[in-house]
Amino acid sequence: MPNYIAVVHKEPASDYGVSFPDFPGCITAGKTVDEAKDLAYEALLFHLEGLREDGGPLPAPTNLEDMVADPENADAVAFLVISVPDAQGKVKRINITMAEETLRLVDAAAKRRGLSRSSFLTRAAQEVMEREGRNPAA
Repeated sequence: MPNYIAVVHKEPASDYGVSFPDFPGCITAGKTVDEAKDLAYEALLFHLEGLREDGGPLPAPTNLEDMVADPENADAVAFLVISVPDAQGKVKRINITMAEETLRLVDAAAKRRGLSRSSFLTRAAQEVMEREGRNPAA
């Protein structure tokens, strides 16, 4: 599971901006660091999906030490490590069945985090598998 570094910047009276030096043009922002982190994950997945559709290769992740040493990142307020499951794999559409009330709660939780339903369910499943010590990309 590759890990990409997100660089968080904060100007006075602005949201937390997030960029991915390994993926020029992949940017987002959030009102809080937590919101910015969630939106960064979503933005990176969307960017990777576009790269896959275009048949483009994924760059090797830059390590954190090099990212911190880069003078362009001197004003960063934080560095986030975003794990991307199965970054080289294909996305597959599935159908699932769940109670209507559960679906309403899932959608509300996803919306609070600025995520799509699919991204929320994927992240929830990955977190459970990681807690159980399983590799979600396997």
